[in-house]
Amino acid sequence: METGREPEMNPTMQNRTMRLFVLNTFFSFCLVSGLVALSGFARDGETQAQAQARDYPPLPDSLERRPVVIWSDGTRMAGDLYLPKNRKATDKLPVIVFANGTGGSKRKLPARLGPFFAEKGFAFLAFDYRGWGESDSKLTLLEPLPSPNDKGEVTVKALAIRWQVDFADQVEDIRNAMAFVAGESGVDASKIGLLGTSYGGGLVTWVAAHEPRVKCLVMQVPGMAAGRSGKDPFPPYALKIKQTRGETEPVPENTQRRGKKGSRYHHMRYNTAKSIDYSPVGTANKIKVPTLIIDVEKDELLNYEKNGKRVADILKAQKTVVKHHLLKDGTHYSIYNQHLSDVLEIQIDWFNQYLK
Repeated sequence: METGREPEMNPTMQNRTMRLFVLNTFFSFCLVSGLVALSGFARDGETQAQAQARDYPPLPDSLERRPVVIWSDGTRMAGDLYLPKNRKATDKLPVIVFANGTGGSKRKLPARLGPFFAEKGFAFLAFDYRGWGESDSKLTLLEPLPSPNDKGEVTVKALAIRWQVDFADQVEDIRNAMAFVAGESGVDASKIGLLGTSYGGGLVTWVAAHEPRVKCLVMQVPGMAAGRSGKDPFPPYALKIKQTRGETEPVPENTQRRGKKGSRYHHMRYNTAKSIDYSPVGTANKIKVPTLIIDVEKDELLNYEKNGKRVADILKAQKTVVKHHLLKDGTHYSIYNQHLSDVLEIQIDWFNQYLK
């Protein structure tokens, strides 16, 4: 993906705003109180309303898909929980939590994967990161915060932040999705597996190294953020300096994009200032759970030897149970299409062996 630096813009000059959201200082999160929907701020990417309008693929009669709301640091995330209908009231199913790759949302790839795993006897949770797909936006203030009223409420002008590649927030989103599903009555909280794709594969690597609830890990064509700063206008810490001093946008909106207009990921903003200590490879030696890594021989986006294989080698050296499967002639996107059935069979064997 190509990267071009766009002109910086003072955030106070932004004219796309959201009015009337309530800031509750006691609970420390923002609640929307106005009539202006966050989905109105489309810019380049799919809006919240467009994501909600996207059709799901047909669901077998033997399965159910339950919409759920997951709170992550005070922001609502939209999720889908897939379950087999023939389960007993006393059943406790192992559960797989799915982490999307760049630009992914729960009505896309996860809507094809969820039914497959549910039919095999797993609960499957898909969700949209904060500011992605159907989930609510994060907010940044465009003016000084006024004094709250006696209820702790304020009326402010804010910008709805969407489509951020934000490693620090998104690993927290995954952990919060895990915490949510652990509270489901029909789920075995001691049997939570993670499945991450593309850059989501790097996210689940980091989470598995830090989150004791993870019992099994699977990733496909994982991106570990190796060499990420080479495509950014500023190295992460240099960007952080500018953000904190108000010399660029505090949260990327018109800057920090990769790809020219019209490219696949032009709508994504890469907030690399939030990734200074994010290193899936550097933390891989903390992973103790069985791990399956599926790479492709002809990955057009990643050097798999510096990403998935590198993690596999670390795990092998410390004698963690790991399998590195290299799909011959596969490309980064072929695993979602012509090679999907083969990949799913490899994954279900792994989950059956180490999660069930």
